[in-house]
Amino acid sequence: MQGSKTTVFDCNIMQLPRIHNRAGNITPVENNVHIPFAVKRIYYLYDIPGGESRAAHGHRQLEQLIVAASGSFDVHLDDGINKKTIQLNRPYVGLHIKPGIWRDISNFSSGAICLVLASELYNEQDYLRDYDGFKSFKSR
Repeated sequence: MQGSKTTVFDCNIMQLPRIHNRAGNITPVENNVHIPFAVKRIYYLYDIPGGESRAAHGHRQLEQLIVAASGSFDVHLDDGINKKTIQLNRPYVGLHIKPGIWRDISNFSSGAICLVLASELYNEQDYLRDYDGFKSFKSR
């Protein structure tokens, strides 16, 4: 689906596999098996000061899977018309964000780690960094 046509309803929660072990749990994530794209970039956000938010941008082509590897936070999604908020707080649950969705992440708990698996390498031209430009992209 083309990024300018996606809605918040195209973004979904994904249950990732959990392997239980008395020594601890593991969640494997394999390209095109557990997530619907091949991961080309991984990064994580941590030590977010209380009251701060992150992201506040959209992407033209990039897909992401966002996971609360530790702690919790809220992901606010906006397609230019509809909005919804998803709280992530389990390391085996991810939020699949499609291209063409504005996202803002806030309400980080103490010690939260936001793990992001991305479908593309970093490309500044893919970013929609101001909301008016995002709305213009969505109106195409």
